[in-house]
Amino acid sequence: MNKSDSEMLAGQFENLGIIPDKSFEDADIMVLNTCVVRQSAEDNAVSLLNKIKLLKSSDDQKFLAVMGCMVGPNFRNLSEQFPHVDVWARPQEFNSIINLVCNRFNINLDGFLSNVTEKPGVTKFISVTHGCDKFCTFCIIPYRRGREKSRTINELMEEIIIYVEKGVREVTLLGQNIDSYGHDLRPRKDLADLIQKVHEIKGLDRIRFLTSHPNDMSIRIIETIRDLPKVCKNINLPFQAGDDIVLSNMRRGYTVNQFLDKINLIKKMIPNVTLTTDLIVGFPGETRLQFENSLNVLREIEFDKVHVAGYSTRKGTVASRKLNDDISIEEKKIRIREVNDLQEDIQYNKNHRLIDSQLDVLVEGHKRGNLFGRAMNDKIVYIDFDGETKINYGEIIGVNITESSPWSLRGVPVTKL
Repeated sequence: MNKSDSEMLAGQFENLGIIPDKSFEDADIMVLNTCVVRQSAEDNAVSLLNKIKLLKSSDDQKFLAVMGCMVGPNFRNLSEQFPHVDVWARPQEFNSIINLVCNRFNINLDGFLSNVTEKPGVTKFISVTHGCDKFCTFCIIPYRRGREKSRTINELMEEIIIYVEKGVREVTLLGQNIDSYGHDLRPRKDLADLIQKVHEIKGLDRIRFLTSHPNDMSIRIIETIRDLPKVCKNINLPFQAGDDIVLSNMRRGYTVNQFLDKINLIKKMIPNVTLTTDLIVGFPGETRLQFENSLNVLREIEFDKVHVAGYSTRKGTVASRKLNDDISIEEKKIRIREVNDLQEDIQYNKNHRLIDSQLDVLVEGHKRGNLFGRAMNDKIVYIDFDGETKINYGEIIGVNITESSPWSLRGVPVTKL
């Protein structure tokens, strides 16, 4: 979501004639977009703010704005701690930045339109909801981004159509809890309604979405994923812990068996689905046996990708007030390593089975000296070709898979679609 916000603000700057610099040290305008999902991310932001303070002390004409999740509803303490920041802007609230920049640098706002102006690539992230109503005990997001608020389908359609006209072929719809999209709108809508409308956009080839919650992944959403050809058959469904007591302490609102039932339903309805998940290890009070229950869930489901993190206390959350972070950093690192080792084996075996199959790959660009893209199942595919065949970014080509690793696939082009 932060990437989407940064791209949007960059587009507005471009519309004002402000061009990006190669380094923030040389820039006249510096904007720091912050993430606070983990304490380490906020610590990095604070470190960078202190570094920028030295830059501003030697050149007081430099302009510094801070935006994103670090800027909560009450940022008075931040203003006192970092007086060298010119403006603080909450997520998606760009006007204060734009107005102050224009005043500082004598830029005429007449005729300025805050529409899509940047030149996007082949893929694009689109924020469709802001905030979250779940209030998991470990999460700071509801306190920083606020309660869930959905953008209207008409607003989103207009934005996506503009991006498609500029060359975007795949969009990823984003929300802290994407499956509850539209529940706050009147008349009430849901994610299936949005996906069905986006699916009608001519020139758009693929639709993805992140991140789902087990309690809100409805049968109608699953049917929509299954039935609409543009929707990628890949679902990110965090389970966070494989033990009922830990899940209760997290206030996740489901049991392990309920999560497994939802996964089994998804696999039954979408046989070719790929699944990714999020997992927290070392949550306060998590015993060794409870952690091993999480490993058992990984073995049973065999996710295609797992994002694992060690628990870190976030000041202001329920967990920080009521639970003692009683598991050492060393133990958390051990558990993370065990998860990664297990998952590496799982991903190796799953990807190895794809050798000699053919996948349709949307070519996104160059990486590591090769063309690369992603298949509908979210697998990253590197493409070997002779250099004579013309392959453009944004094309979908058939690729015969010849090699695999736990993290990616490699193959040769077969046909252009």
